[in-house]
Amino acid sequence: MVSPRGRWLAAVLACGRDAVLSHRSAAALWGLSPTARADADVSTNAGGRHSRPGIAVHRIQVLPPADRTVVDRIPVTSVARTLLDLTKVVSPQVLQRALEAAERERRLDLHALDELFTRNPGRHGLRTLRRAVAAYDPAAAVTRSDLERRFLALCRTAGLPRPAVNTQVAGFEVDMAWPAKQLIVELDGHAFHSSRQAFERDRMRDAALALAGFRVIRITHRRLHDDPAAVVATVRELLV
Repeated sequence: MVSPRGRWLAAVLACGRDAVLSHRSAAALWGLSPTARADADVSTNAGGRHSRPGIAVHRIQVLPPADRTVVDRIPVTSVARTLLDLTKVVSPQVLQRALEAAERERRLDLHALDELFTRNPGRHGLRTLRRAVAAYDPAAAVTRSDLERRFLALCRTAGLPRPAVNTQVAGFEVDMAWPAKQLIVELDGHAFHSSRQAFERDRMRDAALALAGFRVIRITHRRLHDDPAAVVATVRELLV
């Protein structure tokens, strides 16, 4: 059975010497955004190239050398160019996740993005990517769940101080923390706290953190969804 990378390389080679893996396939190769698409996205400036079974061809006029590279022998768009191409084929939410993944994988180069903007004035998707970069929150890159991302977004919208995320406190890794205020927020999603053992372990850890001088509050997925205003009010009061 051919691996995804094998299929991607074959697709690029089938489209000619100037072709590169791009869009969703490039994002998957870079580890920025998974894709379940069977078709490989390939960009090429060769005339007469049309999509074919297994290959979605994107025709381009020119691809500057700075916008292309090679990964595992596969010609592919650079991370910056891949993010720009993604604006055309994914939702803003998926684009934001790709930015977070680029930061997490240490592939996000804001200088390279600035140079990309300069090279591509007026290109479709440029404004969308600029907005995404302007709204980008590096703290979100270390989140591990939608629940954590939603809590961070709520803090940002409410004007609460940004917490440390998935950080060590008194020998334990905690979800959100304001160490100077000795406040910890643990976010309880059902999938991570559904067993009796997990319940007991969490309470023992909360007690140890309390003995170390930290206040620990637990916020469930349901509470965050149903009553975000109350969550904000509670955290704000505890931060005073």
